[in-house]
Amino acid sequence: MATKNSIQKVLNLIKNNHIEFADLKFTDLFGTWQHLTVPVSEINEGAFKNGIGFDGSSIRAWKSINESDMLLMPDPDMVFMEIFAKAPTLSIICDIYDPVTKRSYVKCPRNIAKKALEYLKKSGVGDTAYFGPEAEFFIFDTVRFDSQTPNQSFYYFDSSEAYWNTGAEIEENHGYIAGNNRGYFPDAPTDTLADIRSEIVLALEEAGLRIEAHHHEVASAGQGEIDYRFAPLLTSADYLMMLKHTVKNVAKHHGKTATFMPKPIELENGNGMHINVSVWKKNKPVFAGKDYAGLSKEALYFIGGILKHAPSLMAFTNSITNSYKRLVPGFEAPVYLAYSQRNRSAAVRIPMYTDNPKAKRIEIRFPDPATNPYLGFSGVLLAGIDGIKNKTEPGAPVDKNIFELSNKEASRIKITPASLEEALLALKKDHAYLLEGGVFTEEVIETWINYKMGNEVKPLARKPHPHEFTMYYNV
Repeated sequence: MATKNSIQKVLNLIKNNHIEFADLKFTDLFGTWQHLTVPVSEINEGAFKNGIGFDGSSIRAWKSINESDMLLMPDPDMVFMEIFAKAPTLSIICDIYDPVTKRSYVKCPRNIAKKALEYLKKSGVGDTAYFGPEAEFFIFDTVRFDSQTPNQSFYYFDSSEAYWNTGAEIEENHGYIAGNNRGYFPDAPTDTLADIRSEIVLALEEAGLRIEAHHHEVASAGQGEIDYRFAPLLTSADYLMMLKHTVKNVAKHHGKTATFMPKPIELENGNGMHINVSVWKKNKPVFAGKDYAGLSKEALYFIGGILKHAPSLMAFTNSITNSYKRLVPGFEAPVYLAYSQRNRSAAVRIPMYTDNPKAKRIEIRFPDPATNPYLGFSGVLLAGIDGIKNKTEPGAPVDKNIFELSNKEASRIKITPASLEEALLALKKDHAYLLEGGVFTEEVIETWINYKMGNEVKPLARKPHPHEFTMYYNV
């Protein structure tokens, strides 16, 4: 809850920086930031305690029109300067409350994340969960697409960095173009986007994030990654929303366009989002021990829970139809549900950069940045806690390149769902672990499945694909 001291700090910040507007940001159920801008005259102690009303019926899968009133409850501990606004503006991240019950709304993603942390404490497993996502993205020069008309469907994008432009007569082609999937860590002049990424980093640091590094990623066509330092679950989810907002707006400022879409290019690596996770209890790392790769038994059980529930968990961590075009062999995306130390072809990896027990963590490699981080992070935590509670063994580690296993060896390892529909069907069967502690509810699960099936899976399934014309027009 907002304290008088934290509220006063925000009011002082507004006064001392001559702020004119407050931009109230909140995340809808499916991970998109929405916002309402108000003059700072509306921001006072009462706004933090009583909230600011808005129409919830216009937000996807929330309230019906006959019960549309909802409240934005600004969080005074999560504010940052909105540098993309012309007038001096302070952004404040908000929770959603019901004006009748005065309680946090059940479909508010931040509410779900807060309940996940409460459940962690009640479970006795730990009292803090740290999350460090590594979100990848593309910065393209241009993009056009249209699939709304009955007689045409197309997409077009381009990047002067892309391998297909080595022979293009464009001003940016000076011959310094990386080959197909050879974009990892190239220096200038091949990496043309370093200055833009640095500008993004400076904006994020000004907003309060601690950035560890930025670099070009494997795909030649403008793929990048910016890593911020791990943070507690709720804060880390807030930070990821801030990162996506900043990447897109800085790219737009430079006349470019950015996307976190998992697989926009068929023959290049997609955008993954490896999630580094550690759990602590009374200031001690729960995952540090003397078992495999320096892990504790609890950490191995946590991995067991992740691998057991991965098919249903992926309905949240790989939450769009395009997610499953990334999860194919040959593009560094893990398809097999196995774990290993160092091995990047496994679904769960144990980084071995240091022997420091405080740095002991696991890295979950199948998620992508299309996830709603509040739901994805919460699901990961609940699956892991379920593994610890039930002492779920993860099986033997696979310390070899899984993509090079024989068919017989590979057949012994479970694989990820091949589509969002498969993941949603798995979620329908396996979600009891998400209901523990009242973190998710049956209403949230049902809403998620019905919306995704009705608005994403089925519409895509019935639309003719351009490639089908190539294959079948002359049947």
